[in-house]
Amino acid sequence: MLEIKTTETVREGSIFGQITTMDHEQLVVCHDQATGLKALIGIHNTILGPALGGTRMWPYATEEEAITDVLRLSRGMTFKNSLAGLNLGGGKAVIIGDPKLKNEAFLRRFGRFVESLGGRYVTAEDVNMKTSDMEYIAMETNHVTGLPQIKGGAGDPSPVTAYGVYVGMKAAAKKAFGNDSLSGKKIAVQGVGQVGKYLIDHLVKEGAEIFITDIFEDKLQEVAKNTGATVVDPGVIYDLDMDIYAPCALGATINDQTIDRLKCTVIAGGANNQLAEEDKHGKILMQKGIIYAPDFLINAGGVINVGAEYYGDYHEELVYKQTEKIYDTCLSILNKSEKENIPAQEAAIKAAKERIEAIGRVKLSF
Repeated sequence: MLEIKTTETVREGSIFGQITTMDHEQLVVCHDQATGLKALIGIHNTILGPALGGTRMWPYATEEEAITDVLRLSRGMTFKNSLAGLNLGGGKAVIIGDPKLKNEAFLRRFGRFVESLGGRYVTAEDVNMKTSDMEYIAMETNHVTGLPQIKGGAGDPSPVTAYGVYVGMKAAAKKAFGNDSLSGKKIAVQGVGQVGKYLIDHLVKEGAEIFITDIFEDKLQEVAKNTGATVVDPGVIYDLDMDIYAPCALGATINDQTIDRLKCTVIAGGANNQLAEEDKHGKILMQKGIIYAPDFLINAGGVINVGAEYYGDYHEELVYKQTEKIYDTCLSILNKSEKENIPAQEAAIKAAKERIEAIGRVKLSF
């Protein structure tokens, strides 16, 4: 066999360096001059099935920032779908730009890019994307889910995502406090968008003492008025004397600048990629005695919801029952973390990879 040798090395921090480090299958660059569309689709792993993960739109400061985000998010989807017991791989898309750029032609052009992947990637809504946006995308591809109920879809997955975060938070509370009651617990929710808002509703019913923050003042005041939650400044939330910190906005809020300021016993929220540096900050949390419920584990309710829709087997009651299993999975991962003396994030990734490897062997067997 001819052996091809090359002296070229993969530069750390380059696109191929990041893909190699995170073990991605594919990174797709999408551009359309006419509509102004600039998008990236990350396909991390398709062993369990097509790579399903939402599309988010954000005005990234640099292309490098967008690339890093799509790679981290798609990798997280692989672990999320695996731990949730879904026959789906991990993928994600990001559209670069102000959400005001969206219109029918813009979204349908993105749908054409999704269609060009032949089913390797299935999209849904994420940050700054709505079920109505999925309608336009669906005009150009069948590889989309999260459609409005009036169009035969399952509707907004946010309530199911929030429910999964809620039961995951209760599991983490049980590990930290000896029981899973959230009554009287001081809980700081960072971000009161769709997921944060629905999460707060569950916490109110449990009688928790809730603190909220967001960059959008109108959303804050509306939620505070409806729930009685206490509004705090975005820069102050890390310094609160709280029992549980629930990040429900963008990721990387647990970082070198914030981690030493946190005065909580549990971290459990709906945001993706909460740890700025996975290994480093996971270990610091463990050393500080903070129970961390891995984000991709407890925020899987949304993908359970859209996954059931995609495979044409949607029953709301069954979706919620499957989402309830997050409680037991989270408790199992936290126990595994303690037993093996490894960060919870590492324990969760290990469990996700074990399932992927096991199913991969089944698919290769005769």
